[in-house]
Amino acid sequence: MIFVAIFAPFITTYDPIEINPIMRLQPPTIDHLFGTDSAGRDIFSRIIWGSRISLQIGLFVVTVGMIVGTLVGMISGYFGGIFDEIIMRIADIFLAFPYLVFAMALTAALGRGITNVMLALAIVWWPAYARLIRSKVLEIKELEYVEAAIASGAGHFRILFKYILPNAISPVIVQGSIDFGQAIIFAAGLSFIGVGAQPPIPEWGAMVSEGSNYMREAWWYATFPGLAILITVIGFNILGDALRDLLDPRLYK
Repeated sequence: MIFVAIFAPFITTYDPIEINPIMRLQPPTIDHLFGTDSAGRDIFSRIIWGSRISLQIGLFVVTVGMIVGTLVGMISGYFGGIFDEIIMRIADIFLAFPYLVFAMALTAALGRGITNVMLALAIVWWPAYARLIRSKVLEIKELEYVEAAIASGAGHFRILFKYILPNAISPVIVQGSIDFGQAIIFAAGLSFIGVGAQPPIPEWGAMVSEGSNYMREAWWYATFPGLAILITVIGFNILGDALRDLLDPRLYK
């Protein structure tokens, strides 16, 4: 998918937003591998260019959520006390709502568009990482080498980022690789209901939403963008499983 997104201009031969009414709803052919949509645009080109948008969404949401959640969860687990209680209760409030419903409400408040969808998803994504790394920090900070670092006079910043973070980050990386696909699904879901990407942007969820109105006469319209979402999400889930196997030291014992 990364290869496709980078080389999209060289893979496609049609403008993904160029309207051609004469070629409206044409079935898959040699010239249009995935057929055309209701405006005569080449669906194959729109899917290829749409991979850039999907990667951008996944990368932004996971990166922001991971950074914010990791910092908050690490500090919360390390210092504990009232700060830990406040942070965890805030995280519980976020986790009490399904991600998609919460993101939908935030997108409705922020306004339609890809940028607001990414912001909304990033806002609701950090609590999972915060809880995940907090549990690891609570375990690691009681180990002998951390206690030795404290006894030697090391500062909190050094202890957190040199001794604790490198040993607690593995499950966060694995979760991030899996969440990449989930972020793409949620963004596609928001676009499907009309609060995400707006036409003529070639976003997969919006394409499925448009194509669902033509399922009887043009099955390819929604099928191929849906398959693109399916393959991408499965790919990132497999990547997450592989990273888990690679980074879990218990598998080597």
